[in-house]
Amino acid sequence: MAAGAPRVFVSHLSGVAVFDPNGDQVGRVRDLVAMLRVGRRPPRLLGIVVEVAGRRLIFLPMTRVSGVESGQVITTGVVNLRRFEQRPTERLVLGELLDRRVTLVETGEQVSVLDVAIQQLPARRDWEIDKVFVRRGKSGALRRKGETLTVEWSAVTGFSLEEHGQGAESLVATFEQLRPADLANVMHHLSPKRRAEVAAALDDDRLADVLEELPDDDQVEILGKLKDERAADVLEAMDPDDAADLLSELPEEDKERLLTLMQPDDAADVRRLLSYEERTAGGLMTTEPIVLRPDATVADALARVRQQDLSPALAAQVYVCRPPDETPTGKYLGTVHFQRLLREPPFALVSSVVDSDLKPLPPDASLPSVTSFLAAYNMVAAPVVDDSGSLLGAVTVDDVLDHLLPDDWRETEFHGPEGVPDGRH
Repeated sequence: MAAGAPRVFVSHLSGVAVFDPNGDQVGRVRDLVAMLRVGRRPPRLLGIVVEVAGRRLIFLPMTRVSGVESGQVITTGVVNLRRFEQRPTERLVLGELLDRRVTLVETGEQVSVLDVAIQQLPARRDWEIDKVFVRRGKSGALRRKGETLTVEWSAVTGFSLEEHGQGAESLVATFEQLRPADLANVMHHLSPKRRAEVAAALDDDRLADVLEELPDDDQVEILGKLKDERAADVLEAMDPDDAADLLSELPEEDKERLLTLMQPDDAADVRRLLSYEERTAGGLMTTEPIVLRPDATVADALARVRQQDLSPALAAQVYVCRPPDETPTGKYLGTVHFQRLLREPPFALVSSVVDSDLKPLPPDASLPSVTSFLAAYNMVAAPVVDDSGSLLGAVTVDDVLDHLLPDDWRETEFHGPEGVPDGRH
């Protein structure tokens, strides 16, 4: 674990307030959601069940949590207010793991679970349950001095999934370590029924990553078998350009219904992308590049580049613009490449090292023009700017490759690494 990373026992989180970045209270913690794993591997913490106004329970993903302490939880931004629905692979930590009878591996002794502790993994945004606080003696027995102890998750049995299980729940746990592209390959070769079961068991972020790697037909099939609200959640978790590509495959009525269910800001980004022709810079771009104001420092830029959920192509450069700094931005001033950031002192302003000589792409630039631009200037991403000088987004090399390869490349050319099960046996 990272030095200084706080460990929090979940019983201390029950009922604590959840605040947004402005300090306004969103609601209160009612439970935590974890995904068990095969064998004795610590469970991954997926998110928090929060009670908001009207006693409504919503799900707050850990990716949208910036701080967890025994006295409060801080979110990173907008909270999705759709009602929480527990999925097959999910366990409620307070409701299902506490007060459970488990076995100490070393002695074979039965103990009762009083509490579990969570901790953030080093250099990542993921959280795990790593410690278990247990009580010796029969369930309900009076507590006596010396009967409680804290052990590693792996020191007890009675929680984790069995490896020989055949349900979708066990499949999801078994395939958890696969990269999204490899899991997509597995799902592509499953039967439609099993594919739908596995999709239903995946959490929103994981399913979004996998959908982005699947052929169009599989994407449409899986999305069509999800409840509308779940489908909207998954679309929000996808990169806007991938969500737009998927929605463009749907009938107009279905597309509009799902866009209406999405969060307004997410839907606005996708609608903007849908307004461009598919094989143009506007249709290819993502609306979420790294945008900084001129008074940001090199240290600020490097902090943004280090964000774990950024693709390598998007992390390769930052775009300097006048406010507003969300696309479409104020006036686009230029680009700062990652290598240049590494050569400058942390206190330097990005405006002092910006590359303003490279002409950006217009949104109507054709696919061949975009390809030529990236190749000519040895770029992995390029800014897309409108006639008024506002940055609309960035086209990355992976977006271009997706459209240059044959339509069926995911089915005919893609094979998982040796040893990765393909789901056919």
